[in-house]
Amino acid sequence: MSLKIFLSGEIHTDWRNEIMSGCVEQGLDIAFSSAVTDHAASDDCGPTILGAEEEKFWHDNKSAKLNAIRIRDGISKADIVVVRFGEKYKQWNAAFDAGYSVALGKSLIIIHSDEHQHALKEVDAAALAVCKKPNQVVEILKYLENGSLAKV
Repeated sequence: MSLKIFLSGEIHTDWRNEIMSGCVEQGLDIAFSSAVTDHAASDDCGPTILGAEEEKFWHDNKSAKLNAIRIRDGISKADIVVVRFGEKYKQWNAAFDAGYSVALGKSLIIIHSDEHQHALKEVDAAALAVCKKPNQVVEILKYLENGSLAKV
């Protein structure tokens, strides 16, 4: 089947690797792509490539736009988009990625804790699955690829 999955959202935990290694352990034929997860590279790519900015707003603006190119391209090529909302920071970019995915007609899987349930109710309503843990995404992908469920 060879699904293409784009992983988006918070970059402060190892959730992407949990999903990717879980899929490898299950023998799933899945290709992953992602937003840049090196925080410094993501924050500084614009001024590093296009030239320094004196004001932080323009520094961030340049980087956000370059990152948006990568993210939009990755989402457009994906079959499924997985977006994680983390605990520590408000990820407005993750909310945009979720909305953009739905606008393109992509299947959307959301990951977040119960703590964010109310704040993300509209995002959750647009998703085809809402998970609490990365291993649930692995189980969804396993089911989608070969129709099998985890043994209980």
